[in-house]
Amino acid sequence: MAKPNGTYESKQPDASGLIAYSAEEDAVWHDLYKRQVDLLPNRVSHEFLDGLDKLGLTQDKVPQLRDVNARLAECSGFGVEAVPALITPTTFFTLLANRKFPIATFIRRREDFDYLEEPDIFHEIFGHCPLLTHPVYADFLEKFGKIALSFDKSYVWRMQKLFWFTVEFGLIKTHEGPRVYGAGIASSPGETVYAVESREPERRDFDLLSIFRTPYRIDIFQPIYYCIEDFDQLLAVLDQDLQAIMDEAKRLGAFKPTFPPVEKHAAE
Repeated sequence: MAKPNGTYESKQPDASGLIAYSAEEDAVWHDLYKRQVDLLPNRVSHEFLDGLDKLGLTQDKVPQLRDVNARLAECSGFGVEAVPALITPTTFFTLLANRKFPIATFIRRREDFDYLEEPDIFHEIFGHCPLLTHPVYADFLEKFGKIALSFDKSYVWRMQKLFWFTVEFGLIKTHEGPRVYGAGIASSPGETVYAVESREPERRDFDLLSIFRTPYRIDIFQPIYYCIEDFDQLLAVLDQDLQAIMDEAKRLGAFKPTFPPVEKHAAE
């Protein structure tokens, strides 16, 4: 996204592939990285931690996309691409289908340090890229993009729902209990702890029909998470007849929301 809420603008690489970040932007990255990395042990999946090591991110500077690309190419053949503006679902899915993950290259300011609704480069690189080093997960994203492109536009929002409950807010089962793999959780200090340790959310076994029927809000900690067994299962779900399952979800209707409605301001 280039201009979320009209306050941020993505940065474009120069001819050498480098993006210029200020000392303050590097300092924000440092503080975000330090806060989050200290929370990860015993809360995120070992595949995520392995991927973070493989990326070789530094704590002191905002990472350069060309360096991330080089690392990902070695691990999985995936890559990243700076996006200059808000992109359409078709563009997004096309990038995935071509083994590219779109990256918003701006980084949040101090006043948005704890929460930013739109994804910035910290969310994109720290949250998404560690698992892009995992070949099976990378194959899942490529196949997801190709399948999504094959559907009529009326199915796109349901595919986005599947993306939400996996890539953004998915949990994975381990012998030690549920662990985080979704980027929306892994880049959030509060939700990293909440998703794994709180008694409030419901952690359900992964089920496509249920996912397609589950409403969600983007501005709260999730009340429901879906837990995969492993990444092979995640890839295998795309072999199911997704259109038929989405049609059945539409016939049955959405589950009753487990969260309060969005509060509207008096002026609205």
